[in-house]
Amino acid sequence: MVELTCSKEKPDVLVLPEMWTTNYTLPQLSEIADCAGEPTTSFLQNLAKKHKVNIIGGSFANIRESEIYNTAIAINRQGEVLYQYDKVHLVPMLDEHLYLKGGASSHTFELEGVKVGLIICYDLRFPELARQLAVEGAEILFIVAEWPEARKSHWKQLQIARAIENQTYVVSVNGVGQYNGVLYCGTSMFIDPLGEIIEVASENNEETITKELDLHKVSEIREKVPVFQSRVPSVYKI
Repeated sequence: MVELTCSKEKPDVLVLPEMWTTNYTLPQLSEIADCAGEPTTSFLQNLAKKHKVNIIGGSFANIRESEIYNTAIAINRQGEVLYQYDKVHLVPMLDEHLYLKGGASSHTFELEGVKVGLIICYDLRFPELARQLAVEGAEILFIVAEWPEARKSHWKQLQIARAIENQTYVVSVNGVGQYNGVLYCGTSMFIDPLGEIIEVASENNEETITKELDLHKVSEIREKVPVFQSRVPSVYKI
């Protein structure tokens, strides 16, 4: 599918879902997870160089210093790793905290001159994380996930909220199918800075959707509705 998409669509950025190398095989991760990002990182670097495409490499189970993290990476067209992010918020309903260690930081990075942010699945429920990325200047928020069908309405509405409140594009990629009795809801989306869904994928079928984003729209909307100038951080309690 990557070969076909890159040859036909020639995208600038290719985005993959959460835990695409192992799925949520949490009890087996200590045996099958990557070690220090390998072999997944090298595989994606070669893919990026071969197709001359930037890759938001979804996320994968990753062992570092005897701990397992849910790690997402961004790689440029030259095969260089631009950014690595460990999922901060672990899902208590899935007992992730029994198998994984949460990340300790999140920040924006530049993708061909554009500031972007990257979060993983459950992170979507925490507006503070997306807001900080927007305050740092993110114009696109990438979300990689394996979000369940049981909470599909939350998947859609939370993304719209993150787009509107942060005046960013939201580009999400979610898994389809099922594993261990959990059905994923698919519905990967492109959402514009006004919260309008401009492209949406199937709930059930594995597919690739593409869209060209007009990044000038971000600055235009932020000028018309100056949310960031109107913020009063001194009032907000943590």
